[in-house]
Amino acid sequence: MPQMSCKRELTEEDKGEAQSHSGSVETPTAGSGIGHSGGEASMEAVVARDNLFKAFHRVKQNKGSPGVDGMTVGELDAYLREHWVAIREQLLMGCYQPSPVKRANIPKSSGGMRELGIPTVLDRFIQHAVLQVLGPLFDPTFSNSNYGFRPGKSAHQAVLAARDLVAGGRRFVVDMDLEKFFDRVNHDVLMGRLEKRVKDKRILGLVRRYLEAGVLLQGVAMERHEGTPQGGPLSPLLANVLLDEVDKVLEKRGHRFVRYADDCNVYVASQRAGQRVMALLRRLYGNLRLKVNESKSAVDKAVRRKILGYSMWWGPKGTAKLRVAPKAKEAMMQKVRDITGRSKGQSIQKVAEDLRQFLVGWKNYFSLAETPRIFLELDGWIRHRLRQIHLRQWKRGPTIYRELTARGVPDWQARAIAANSHRWWRNSAKNLNGALPNKYFDSLGVPKLAG
Repeated sequence: MPQMSCKRELTEEDKGEAQSHSGSVETPTAGSGIGHSGGEASMEAVVARDNLFKAFHRVKQNKGSPGVDGMTVGELDAYLREHWVAIREQLLMGCYQPSPVKRANIPKSSGGMRELGIPTVLDRFIQHAVLQVLGPLFDPTFSNSNYGFRPGKSAHQAVLAARDLVAGGRRFVVDMDLEKFFDRVNHDVLMGRLEKRVKDKRILGLVRRYLEAGVLLQGVAMERHEGTPQGGPLSPLLANVLLDEVDKVLEKRGHRFVRYADDCNVYVASQRAGQRVMALLRRLYGNLRLKVNESKSAVDKAVRRKILGYSMWWGPKGTAKLRVAPKAKEAMMQKVRDITGRSKGQSIQKVAEDLRQFLVGWKNYFSLAETPRIFLELDGWIRHRLRQIHLRQWKRGPTIYRELTARGVPDWQARAIAANSHRWWRNSAKNLNGALPNKYFDSLGVPKLAG
């Protein structure tokens, strides 16, 4: 169960403040009309009825895995009906204690693993409620060049802005990579930025406790002294609050840049200008106690670097165009290999469904790429792998011969393929196009990337 015990003795001022607000907010259950319409950043705004209702539905919409207590999103409603009055009182008194986060690792497109910290469902609900109060306070003051995790902003907008800067003559980029940014955020530096705008000490204390919430490892909660774990609803906003100081300096000096979370690309007209900006960024990030990953950071021609999975190339008449970055393309192909792997033993219908779920999202994200030939080649490669699956599943020569002749393959060709049944990849490259045409895979729901 989530941990909710107060860690300090309540003062008479705490008790009086909580009692003065008791009864003003009902339990945030479905249908109780909960969203925050503005106002000062106070704990009363956090626990306001409308704000909580909105946070409740955000958690339900986002779904997600259980945290360390095992509570699912579907169980949150009933839990709040029983415990919300006590939780709300602790929030108003400033002594609510979050649970540790659960560690989870997901593969990164560039290789390696990214560590996530999964809060409990209850803590995700409370973080959303805090986010909906702090977001309207901070977001309007953020730089227009900051595209990460903001209302009305997107990764596509960031990529298009970068392309336009390069097309406008800024053909060099200062590509800065921060080393394990979310793991290295200094709590004192971040809280100092928050304290400039947020005066309610209960909110500040709650945010710090979320930052310091331990990570549960083999049943033991390990303390956290730096970092804001990826996976919590508050983390993106806190990252923007911290890095906004860098954005403001860049803007004041007239630099053109694109930032998405901790990825910052500054576009300049020359290598020399880029080196000056690189020195400036090293100093600014140093002031925030962040470490630059020198092996991944560089001043280079913009077409040699990537941004959010895209890279650029020069089209006709010197126009800047977008393509899928080589690493992103290879990551996509590896995912397809995993889905269509030899050891799966799944039906072709299940493989097609898994491909559809992955490829639809991938195609939507890379819809800005202006490389139709590459997408045609990928379509052919994917269908090649699907034809190979059929050969593997048919296995034996007699079965292969029977299946192919039933699909209209000439007798001589079916016999030749069956006689070399172990050569799955070579046979599926050409010889199965007639027996398993593209329209067959269309009927299974496998999307085409081209067109």
